[in-house]
Amino acid sequence: MIALNASRIALSGVTVLHDIAFQAREGEMVALCGPNGAGKTTLLRALAGLLPGLPVPDPRRVAYLPQGARSAWGLTVAETVALGRLPHGNTNPDPIDRAMRLCGVADLRDARIDRISGGQARRAMLARVVATEAKVLLLDEPTADLDPDAAHAIMTLLAGLARDGAAIVVVLHALDLVRDYADRAVLMRDGRIVVDVPGGEIIAHAAAAFGLPWGLDPRPRLLRPTDR
Repeated sequence: MIALNASRIALSGVTVLHDIAFQAREGEMVALCGPNGAGKTTLLRALAGLLPGLPVPDPRRVAYLPQGARSAWGLTVAETVALGRLPHGNTNPDPIDRAMRLCGVADLRDARIDRISGGQARRAMLARVVATEAKVLLLDEPTADLDPDAAHAIMTLLAGLARDGAAIVVVLHALDLVRDYADRAVLMRDGRIVVDVPGGEIIAHAAAAFGLPWGLDPRPRLLRPTDR
């Protein structure tokens, strides 16, 4: 399990998170949702111990994938994924090979990560996190830049890891992915948690929280001037 309880978290004297009571248990995937600037990434970084004054978790137990993670070095995909073994002090090939296979980059193992597509590189960076074999995965927009098939493949992978006992906290903007894959959905606004519901209920709650109309169409739609 990973948890954070704080009445106030500040950066440079500015409060960025308010009245946070959050936890993710083993065996569940929790999606953090909300508009840009709601505090999703900040909460994820707080859980990872990357904000001042917060404890840093054991990197063998908690693995973090930042938004837009890319490797700046000319490493192969296999070498990049092997970096996930650094907290363990080994390059055990079994978890490395498994992670590449699960994330769909096994056939790219000898390709340089700076010479493959953005979507392929994103899957390789996710494989690095999976290779850590951490019990808690903190992932910021792991499906960004991926086509729909690849995005669903990644979410299926994460759901499987959760079923195998991992606690997964993932930032997602795509509410259909939240609805279809997350066990819980935590909706944030202005640095606060405003809703914590089963993932399948997120779209209706998101519509209510942000003043959007809700009806038979499962996609929240922006209000037209005539609707106001």
